Amino acid sequence: MAGETDLRVLVASMSPEAVPGHWFFGTIEPGTMVDAVATVLEPEGLSVVVGRSEADRLGFDTTHAYRWITLRVHSSLDAVGLTAAVAAALTENGISCNVMAGAFHDHLFVPAARLEDALVALKQLSARDRA
Repeated sequence: MAGETDLRVLVASMSPEAVPGHWFFGTIEPGTMVDAVATVLEPEGLSVVVGRSEADRLGFDTTHAYRWITLRVHSSLDAVGLTAAVAAALTENGISCNVMAGAFHDHLFVPAARLEDALVALKQLSARDRA
């Protein structure tokens, strides 16, 4: 099944949902065994997103915890504008965000202390497009 590409439909039906837990970003040597929810190979090393116990095991700085929000709409990797619309809504509320695209959904990592604010902003954005 192909993902949705219509921006209005994507925003109106994105249904943001918080994933339990706190998440941390760090960099490890490629080939290191890790239980990560996301990885990106960069020239500086393998960037990873891990839960607290894995962050502790790897010796990551856990000062900055993030919460994970999944947009529960099957977005196409070819869709245009969803990331921009989400970023604009969060920017209006002074919320930083790290976005990752999966094959079916977009995933947002926001500062843990701003989770509820982010969910409200995203739900308001979605409601505006449903109106």
